[in-house]
Amino acid sequence: MVPEDRSDGPRAGEERARLQAAGTVRKGCDLPADSPHGHLQSRRAQIHQQIDRELRMRTGAENLYRATSNAHVRETVALELSDVNSSLQLLKEELAGLDSSGDTAQPESEGVTTPMIPLGLKETKPLDWAPPLKELICRHFGEDGASYEAEIRELEDLRQATRTPSRSKAGLDLLTAYYNQLCFLEARFVTPARSLGLLFHWYDSLTGLPAQQRALAFEKGSVLFNIGALHTQIGARQNRSCPEGISRAVESFQRAAGAFSLLRENFSHAPSPDMSPASLSMLEQLMSAQAQECVFEGLLLQAPRAAHDCLAQLRLAQEAAQQVAAEYRLVHRTMAQPPVQDYVPFPWTTLVHVKAEHFRALAHYHAALGLCDSAPVAESELPVLEQVFLASADARSPALPQEREERSKLGKAHLRRALLGQEAALQLHAVCRALRREDLLQAVLARALRRSLAKYSELDLEDDFHEATEAPDVQPKTQQRPEGRTPSFSRVKVADIFHRLGPLSVFSVKNHWRLVGPVHLSRGEGGFGFTLRGDSPVLIAAVVPGGRAAEAGLKEGDYIVSVSGQPCRWWKHAEVVAQLQGVGDGGVSLQVATPLPAVELPISGDRQPALGGLLRSQKECGQETPVPSRARPRPRPFIGWNRKANRGKTGRTLSPAPQP
Repeated sequence: MVPEDRSDGPRAGEERARLQAAGTVRKGCDLPADSPHGHLQSRRAQIHQQIDRELRMRTGAENLYRATSNAHVRETVALELSDVNSSLQLLKEELAGLDSSGDTAQPESEGVTTPMIPLGLKETKPLDWAPPLKELICRHFGEDGASYEAEIRELEDLRQATRTPSRSKAGLDLLTAYYNQLCFLEARFVTPARSLGLLFHWYDSLTGLPAQQRALAFEKGSVLFNIGALHTQIGARQNRSCPEGISRAVESFQRAAGAFSLLRENFSHAPSPDMSPASLSMLEQLMSAQAQECVFEGLLLQAPRAAHDCLAQLRLAQEAAQQVAAEYRLVHRTMAQPPVQDYVPFPWTTLVHVKAEHFRALAHYHAALGLCDSAPVAESELPVLEQVFLASADARSPALPQEREERSKLGKAHLRRALLGQEAALQLHAVCRALRREDLLQAVLARALRRSLAKYSELDLEDDFHEATEAPDVQPKTQQRPEGRTPSFSRVKVADIFHRLGPLSVFSVKNHWRLVGPVHLSRGEGGFGFTLRGDSPVLIAAVVPGGRAAEAGLKEGDYIVSVSGQPCRWWKHAEVVAQLQGVGDGGVSLQVATPLPAVELPISGDRQPALGGLLRSQKECGQETPVPSRARPRPRPFIGWNRKANRGKTGRTLSPAPQP
């Protein structure tokens, strides 16, 4: 996915300057150490010191992991790295919580909701873009690489800012802007056979293990992963006790699922476990389940108005059983299978299991409310209600009881199953030490158990001499299934940082050309002896034999890149024509780029090559000569990005060059 190459000439620089001046996509989330509150200031300072200590420990463990070949030592170091990464994530979460005090507070009593699972961002090391980009600009584009220091510095500042994005729309815009710039870089500087030569270093989000690769696709994939992870953090911190907060949480988890789905479908051979197809599939399922949980919570907000509506309560039961309990069971099965179980945090697996039991118990609780507290339903509604307990549409089961005594007996049976499920959820919660510290989760589970016990005691006041009834399963059904939503990259408008090099359709490493000139032309009787067409860059469509252009060595198909020393790669057709029409008797100097076939190399002579590196052998450039695939198979990259080839743009109709 490559952002549109906008051929808007100098206006591209103006747009880029406007975006920089706005400052909306260049600043990361600064974590200040000073605060008017002395306690918060002291705690922030302590957290910063702890983070610095953990980072030093991780660096030492990482060096040992790379240096040793002993399997036992590597396994021990891997465990240490995982522990250090977990500590870092907890410290950063606490620090972010101090900087946004009050944003994540949840109301008590009936508004208390279960905690969600946010995903930590992948971390990276600083990167020096200057050496490879300057060399490539000099060798391939024939320009002074030092003249692009401002652009390279802007790219480095943007990447640095993405390391600490704020948990807000501004942070998402920042990551998206950098992702779009990476698409521009890939289109201009990267070919399937040649990378930038940079080593991109990222830490695994789940294990903390370092991963590195020279493919720009790894950088793109890591940024896309962080876009999804940031959506999970934004969704997890929403106040879900109100419809607005629930709606924002649903959208955030949908966006996260869409980002992980896009990553899984387009990237392959990832060097880190968190970006493997199995992990991404698990994360996609997890985000869908959390979005469905938010949908159920939205229905619960309407429950008090339908407390005695049998149909409404049974629909709540179906919603709790479907896409919540059922989806969490699916996520738990995925987490419990290799290879995912080897690197998913144990508290995640336990929390998902707890939620699966909790929501299945809620399904039986709401089924009991619908049976016990609601008025008898009309006969016309019986077929609809009975489907709640049927395994399939054509299955047969006893009709939904209409007598109050029979309905109460069936309701008690569902309450018994609810109590068993809620007790199982509390037992699972107690097993995990990390979850035991989650007071909010324990409060939700305990409240659900007390509520079921109170209802069961209320029904148990009457003597019941009938044989205990076995409650049927509640069949899952949802009224709203939130689908994953792919991130909208076009929403964040960016201008190509290296737009001065020219339009991507021509001036990229995928194309080859020679720079010719400056060539001096004077106006003859028939004008300059060529015709022009197209925009950005303007193309010499035809050269008059024997004319001034032919004498100067210009050829049909040459691109005009400068007029009288002024760069014009982005100029429109009318702008070049107007400049030539204003030429006096002294003539004009032109510089053109002559396209070359892919197999042709530049030659020395009057035409100075922009691809100086092609004059040397690949061995001199530090590259190995390609070997036919039959002799030595080419190794597959760890990670690759599948995208459709860009289509070329059509030129304008022929237009004559200015005449004297």
